[in-house]
Amino acid sequence: MLLFYRDTYPKVFRKNFNYCMFALILFLGGAVIGSILTLQDPDFRLRIIGPEMVQTIDRHEMWTHSVVAIKPLASSAIMTNNLSVAFTAFAAGITAGLGTMYMIIFNGLLIGVIGMACAQAGMSLQLWSFVAPHSVLELPAIFISAGAGLRIATGLLFPGTLPRRESLVVAGREAVQLVLGCVPMLFIAGVIEAFLSPTELSVRMKFLFAASMFTLLVAYLSGVTVKRAATGDSAA
Repeated sequence: MLLFYRDTYPKVFRKNFNYCMFALILFLGGAVIGSILTLQDPDFRLRIIGPEMVQTIDRHEMWTHSVVAIKPLASSAIMTNNLSVAFTAFAAGITAGLGTMYMIIFNGLLIGVIGMACAQAGMSLQLWSFVAPHSVLELPAIFISAGAGLRIATGLLFPGTLPRRESLVVAGREAVQLVLGCVPMLFIAGVIEAFLSPTELSVRMKFLFAASMFTLLVAYLSGVTVKRAATGDSAA
């Protein structure tokens, strides 16, 4: 298992990078659409995030206070929800990718609506300082899971020279590996979201923490840490 996460997973990710990047593009597209629709029609946010959350934002309040009070329980619930989203995005690839694309676009739309609603209420800094520490792991994990779903869809729709069944088996194997690598990321993100994101830690420190975590993630997925480990082993 250690060898899988240290050596195999970064290689599988890089091999399927384009699928994950396409999921990111879909997410950003949904976010842009959500922002524009909320800007043009303030009532649009009611249909997406509901009146209770809209009223909370209109009172210039964050909705994270309850998380602070029940951190261990909240962490467990957050992890369960994130894993559910990730596995659903992955499994929906069997719908020729339509379910996966719908999920990732809708989640982007949701972020866009919330972001614009908070911006209109002058709460952008509060929102993004809460979101940043855990989302630098959570969102990439969701994009990778969606990329796994799109990998399945490609194997199903475009088998190439392979029989369709064999193509699906190959695609499924890589997709499962992609999703397995997301589990530790979502576990860590859940802990951060419950124990760090909603705290009174300074905004500067939260963004600095987020930047550090994202840098480590990029180094890991790009193979930098693996190469250094291999160099160290050979030098020894």
